[in-house]
Amino acid sequence: MYGWIWRHLPGPTAAKAVTALVLLLAVVALLLFVVFPWVEPHLPFNDVTVDQ
Repeated sequence: MYGWIWRHLPGPTAAKAVTALVLLLAVVALLLFVVFPWVEPHLPFNDVTVDQ
């Protein structure tokens, strides 16, 4: 999969590296600001009870 992405990015190696970094940062931002906040209320980790 990564090879396919690398082959389809335009330009020389330096431009491909910069484009790949921008794509990676875009995916990370999408996950942090959209996907994880949407999924978080559905996770069971908030149902914590502590007995004393």
